[in-house]
Amino acid sequence: MKSMRGKGGSDLVFKGSKDLPKGSRAAVTIYFNNTDKVFKLSNDGGEDINLDYDVISISREVYSDGLNKYILNGTEVRLKDIHNLLASVNIGSSGHHIISQGEADRILNASGRDRKEMVEDALGLRIYQYKIKESERKLERTNENMKEVVMLRRENAPHLSFLKKQVEKFEKTKEMQVELGLLYGGYLNKESVYLEQEKNNLLSERNKFKNELDVVAGKISLTEDNTSLRGNNPRHSGARKIEELRIVEQQINRVRGTKNELERKLGRIEGILESRENKVKISGRCPLCGSEIKDGEAGQIEKQHNEERELEDLKNSQISVLAEIQKLQEEEGGFAQSVEILKQDLNKEMEALRDLEREKFVFKVRQQELTSALELVLIKETNLKNRRESFENELKEGAALIGADILSYKNFPPEANRQNISEMLIGQEDLKKKIERIKIKLEDAGLGNGAELMKEFKEVSDRDDFLAREMEDLEKSIASLQKLILDLKEKIDIEFKEGVKKINVEFQEFFSLMFGGGHGALSIVENKKRSSSAKAMEDEEIIEEEDEEEVVIEQGIEINVSLPHKKVKELHAFSGGERSLTSIALLFAMSQVNPPPFLVLDETDAALDEANSRKYGDMLEKLSKQSQLIVVTHNRETMSRAGILYGVTIGSNEASKLLSVKFEEATQIAK
Repeated sequence: MKSMRGKGGSDLVFKGSKDLPKGSRAAVTIYFNNTDKVFKLSNDGGEDINLDYDVISISREVYSDGLNKYILNGTEVRLKDIHNLLASVNIGSSGHHIISQGEADRILNASGRDRKEMVEDALGLRIYQYKIKESERKLERTNENMKEVVMLRRENAPHLSFLKKQVEKFEKTKEMQVELGLLYGGYLNKESVYLEQEKNNLLSERNKFKNELDVVAGKISLTEDNTSLRGNNPRHSGARKIEELRIVEQQINRVRGTKNELERKLGRIEGILESRENKVKISGRCPLCGSEIKDGEAGQIEKQHNEERELEDLKNSQISVLAEIQKLQEEEGGFAQSVEILKQDLNKEMEALRDLEREKFVFKVRQQELTSALELVLIKETNLKNRRESFENELKEGAALIGADILSYKNFPPEANRQNISEMLIGQEDLKKKIERIKIKLEDAGLGNGAELMKEFKEVSDRDDFLAREMEDLEKSIASLQKLILDLKEKIDIEFKEGVKKINVEFQEFFSLMFGGGHGALSIVENKKRSSSAKAMEDEEIIEEEDEEEVVIEQGIEINVSLPHKKVKELHAFSGGERSLTSIALLFAMSQVNPPPFLVLDETDAALDEANSRKYGDMLEKLSKQSQLIVVTHNRETMSRAGILYGVTIGSNEASKLLSVKFEEATQIAK
């Protein structure tokens, strides 16, 4: 901007005149022939892209508010893109290809480091410098990104570690769920088989007991009917027989009473009879008595006859009583036989009744047994119903713990079908205990179905994997950028040294041409310099920062010249013309090694005399074979070497006016 004689971009905008209004912007466009496709533009990845345009136009627009725009072939771009584009054809910012009056001496007054930059620019190494700076910026950003990724991964690590443990726990839980599924499937299979078998068994038992109970109830009813029939049937009436037996026994007692009376009567008769017979016998053996009888013979005889008659009557009474007693005994015997028959009949009847009662009792006992058995079956059915409900609950719980696959429990090997119920129940109890133990472990784990855990673990793990890949990519990028920087620096160093040699050849030629001899050369010098730099020491986090001194080797360019017929070698001792010729010779030499597409020379010949102007013109013609020259001059000798002449003047409206002179008229105008 200083070379344009302004402090800012707005100073370049036309301020207006009496006849013309002020402008809102200033714009300039430069056009380059690109038929050889030499212009390249580096993308953000560092790759060079050839611009497939025959003409490259670069425009800069400056607005009165200070806004700047850079336009490449009609597309707005960044200033950085313009620098990269120009650097690809050896047009840099050092100014060796745009030389103004007073600035030709700049390379002589510049420091060794600045001269080195000018030489690098002339050698086309500026593009590599841009790439190095861009790579260093990328490396810095990459290192910052690496720190950020490391920090993010470090922050992510504890949660990932926790989730890994939870996932391992969940995997064990899944193994337990698989085991639980197998056990549950077997348990439910056996349980369903058991429930079905027990249901059928209980149904069979219930029907069996119910049928048998109906049979027993029928037998009890029949027994009761038989008992009732015997009680109501006169032939089988026990009461009637007892009544008959009572009557017969009464008759026996009556007969016995009569017989006893007769026996007592017989006893009295026999007593009287015995007493009378003894008395008769005594009277027959007693003489005295006989004599007395004789005395009272008639009366005694009568008395004796009476006594004999009485005795005879007594004997008859005895016989009659004995006969009656005999009759009563026979009657008693008949009654006794009837009693025996009645007793036997009664015993038979009672035995029959007892048999019926015993049979009824047996049936009643069996009925009670069957009733109890039936009640037990009903209790078992109730228990089975409860067990069925428990089974349904187990099925729901199993589906919640394991999943819907448990509903296919019937597909498990039905080993229970080959077991009896008791063995099955024992096995089921063992299975139930195992299942409950696993359930407790699953409840203690408390991980549910793990879907949210696995989702979160996948997200965190994917993030860690992504960060790991990012770290790997960043490490590769860092290594790649470091290698690229080293390669570019090595390339710059090699090409710089080779370029300096080539410049020295051209410099010597131009120097000899300008001064008619002498010697001019560039030499590379190295200066050791100490600089303080802050280095961060990193372990798992930034621990501290400390300053340490490091030695930096800084390269520069030194100009060594010696004029013919003079012992003066220091540049500061040269005259203005000598310094101007030296700088021009050096700049032209630099241009010849890696010719830029154009050179702008702004009154660099102002300090030259006529003789040197001719030499200057000869060099221009030589340079024009390699580069397009745009020369601002007031020197007639210089203008005589031009192909086209342009002139700028201020018109009456105070605006710049461009004049052009045809080639065939250039010589005449110059003279």
